[in-house]
Amino acid sequence: MTINKEIIAELRTQFGDAFYLLDSERFINNFKELRNAFRRYYPNSNIAYSYKTNYAFPFCKIVNELGGYAEVVSEMELEIALRIGVNPERIIWNGPIKNPIILEKFLLAGGTDNIDNKEELEIVRKIACQHPGKTINIGIRVNYEVGDGVISRFGFDIETDEFKDVLHFVTATPNVHFKNFQCHFAKRQIQYWPARTQGMLDLIDGLDIVPERIDIGGGLFGKMEDSLKAQFSCEIPDYDAYAEVSAKLFAEYFQNKDKKPELLIEPGSAIVGDCMKFVGTVMSIKNVRGKWFASVLASQKNISMSGVNPPLVVININPEEKKYENLDFVGFTCIEGDVLYHGYSGPLAVGDVIVISNCGSYSIVMKPPFILPNFPILDISSDTVNIVKRAESFDDILHTYNF
Repeated sequence: MTINKEIIAELRTQFGDAFYLLDSERFINNFKELRNAFRRYYPNSNIAYSYKTNYAFPFCKIVNELGGYAEVVSEMELEIALRIGVNPERIIWNGPIKNPIILEKFLLAGGTDNIDNKEELEIVRKIACQHPGKTINIGIRVNYEVGDGVISRFGFDIETDEFKDVLHFVTATPNVHFKNFQCHFAKRQIQYWPARTQGMLDLIDGLDIVPERIDIGGGLFGKMEDSLKAQFSCEIPDYDAYAEVSAKLFAEYFQNKDKKPELLIEPGSAIVGDCMKFVGTVMSIKNVRGKWFASVLASQKNISMSGVNPPLVVININPEEKKYENLDFVGFTCIEGDVLYHGYSGPLAVGDVIVISNCGSYSIVMKPPFILPNFPILDISSDTVNIVKRAESFDDILHTYNF
């Protein structure tokens, strides 16, 4: 659907002065393009989609329909995956803290738990002991040096006795199926990906253990408009660039080996970042000591972007426009730093609309019930508008309180 003045006016009439626009078709294309980039180098590659980045149901359902995995980090995200019909065998549970009771049910249903710490190991050991006739799928989160200047808190340091303990457990316990190694490193710059990949290959080579899957985590830049790219000090790689420095290494290592494990990556932002826009209405314009501000029914909490000017388009609806210079679009919250865009110059009037792109990453999942409930989410990928999520009400936010 083309976003123009007429469409926006119609959507505002139906859904109010602020809403998200979701593009499921773009998400499908991104998913296929990224996976194909890795498969060109290493055919046995797949994607485990990071639910924490954006768990809007259309995205999660698409991943499942296209044969990807659900990568979850909490019992809430696990429940989402189960409710939309994901087979537990296609769910990978990461994260440092897990509810033992729910974890037990998940493992008995066939899901894969990547153990993060020794306390979790004892929980899983107990589950395995209590169900000797049931095979449970277990992976290990591993942690090693990749040269990114960050000491990650996730997983077992592979140089420690704790790692030896968990490795012995998953390889020597009769009813444990060792499913995979997994790692998580947050920096998205491509220069750290070869070390991440080589570190995993060195690990399996030194141990002479090749699990069913090898999961090298997420942390990739996604597609973004040039105006946003220009604000980064580093290169913004495309999908193929990431694949070349990682999947290619896997292909070379396993070229002459009989066993070729499944290579997993866990993208979130890389495939969902450009699949949502936010639409907000200009509610007031004022000048304070020579500085122009336009207050918008929107906030940084809605777009999860700060420190940059997001890709922004102004749709002029009110004919009584004026030309402004160095105007800041500011949010509805009572926080001074809630600035959506710095230094806009151009025509504007109260009642006009701003459309912010590239806000599919961490926006709806990190929007707190702060000052206002959240706005509706609409899928506009076809000629008809589908309501993904209705606008939240005050009752939605307040019904857990004991009045």
